[in-house]
Amino acid sequence: MHLAVVACGNRLEETLTLVKSAVLFSLKKIKFHIFADDLLTPQFKEKLSQWPRFVTSKFQYKLYPITFSVGNPDEWKKLFKPCAAQRLFLPVILKDVDSLLYVDTDMLFLRPMDDIWSLFKAFNSTQLAAMAPEHEVPKIGWYSRFARHPFYGVSGVNSGVMLMNLTRIRSTLFKNSLIAGGLSWADLIHPLYQKYKNHITWGDQDLLNIIFHYNPECLFIFPCQWNYRPDHCMYGSNCKGAEEEGVSILHGNRGVYHDDKQPAFKVVYDAIRDFPFEDNMFQSLFYPMQTNFLDTVNTLCGRIPQVFLKQIEKTMKKVFEESVVRHMRPHN
Repeated sequence: MHLAVVACGNRLEETLTLVKSAVLFSLKKIKFHIFADDLLTPQFKEKLSQWPRFVTSKFQYKLYPITFSVGNPDEWKKLFKPCAAQRLFLPVILKDVDSLLYVDTDMLFLRPMDDIWSLFKAFNSTQLAAMAPEHEVPKIGWYSRFARHPFYGVSGVNSGVMLMNLTRIRSTLFKNSLIAGGLSWADLIHPLYQKYKNHITWGDQDLLNIIFHYNPECLFIFPCQWNYRPDHCMYGSNCKGAEEEGVSILHGNRGVYHDDKQPAFKVVYDAIRDFPFEDNMFQSLFYPMQTNFLDTVNTLCGRIPQVFLKQIEKTMKKVFEESVVRHMRPHN
């Protein structure tokens, strides 16, 4: 399983916590493709080398510099958040990778990455990427009210979690508003940006919305529990999938892991960040999280702790059973 993340500026701790959540809860091995600015690269090496051997044996990682294959690098860097536009160039840079999951740094896995990875099998023959809707309720959605450019469907998509079949992306010609014929991904990105740069607010996410507006058959939509944001609970609960199944991937956008605006999100982040690898997951991760949720019940998101806790509890049982069963099997 391949996971790509792009980290610049002050995103070291957040990215390490994301990587930790993926490694703690996943079953198969993961290869991380970490794109980082020059200041962060040595810090990633140093921090990851301090993780215990039994943890680092579960994954591989490779560090890449921030590079944009076309256009003005400084302009791309300033598009929305520092370096976020890097993800648009993954199909071009990672030529030997068939498929990957891209995530923003402010994500936390609350269940195995294996589960979202298995959604690749649900793609039909034209689908080459997958994202969650930007909003569940179009009339209060951002794109449906404010966008000054084309976007996908009725409420747009959020690109914080994105499955990408890179092989298909590289071999597809995309319909567009620039020329009558199709353009390859590599040839489309820069002219599209030039055309819409004065109309986009959310940078690379807007460009992806424009691409899939013209190529809706290429996109698979997965439900909101795979990209659960404060918007799903801060105005009342509007992600049915999370109410039924629990949150699968938590997206702490708006900086909520680092302030006190959404304490329910911060409780989960702090618990994973501070968990000592050697400790028992139930005692040192799940129970503190459960206890600290009691302090958040006066907030709209904190009123539904089971939404945040359901998958973690289930996953821990799964991981525990896997390791116990594996250790008890007789060696051949």
